[in-house]
Amino acid sequence: MARIDETRPFVPVGIAVLTVSDTRTLDDDKSGTTLADRIVAAGHRLADRAIVTDDRQAIRDKVLAWSSSPDVDVVITTGGTGFTGRDVTPEALEPIFEKRMDGFSEVFHRISYDKIGTSTIQSRATGGVVNATFVFVLPGSPGACRDAWDNILQFQLDYRHMPCNFIEIMPRLDEHLKRG
Repeated sequence: MARIDETRPFVPVGIAVLTVSDTRTLDDDKSGTTLADRIVAAGHRLADRAIVTDDRQAIRDKVLAWSSSPDVDVVITTGGTGFTGRDVTPEALEPIFEKRMDGFSEVFHRISYDKIGTSTIQSRATGGVVNATFVFVLPGSPGACRDAWDNILQFQLDYRHMPCNFIEIMPRLDEHLKRG
């Protein structure tokens, strides 16, 4: 059964938040603020926060830059996961995933289904690893960001979470790069 092992230390990590939107600014970005507030409240470092337009190359460039930074362990994007012509975040990021995280999408949709029913199929939330950095691609609504953080990410990004978590495997994410 999942639990927090209080004998283990909390290990803060650097998390960058990217909002993908043609219309938002940092002043009115509710989804990005929702994530940033939760990251800091959990004890992690908000490594950076930015907004880029719904442009595949701009999205990819920002995530690649962050994934190359020693200050960023995790990237969380919000926005651009729907089906309209401007929604291109999965198309921008999935091609650069070294490993896909199908389970993240499945668990996210299970949680989302309990809140919004079949409307969850309108989201293409996804996750993966880029340059030994976890990347989570979330919808642009504050509710979806709360659901993902409160029910999945806060636990998987806590070293004390048992029986396993992402923090304990972070040092081994780049093993394939070291083989030569």
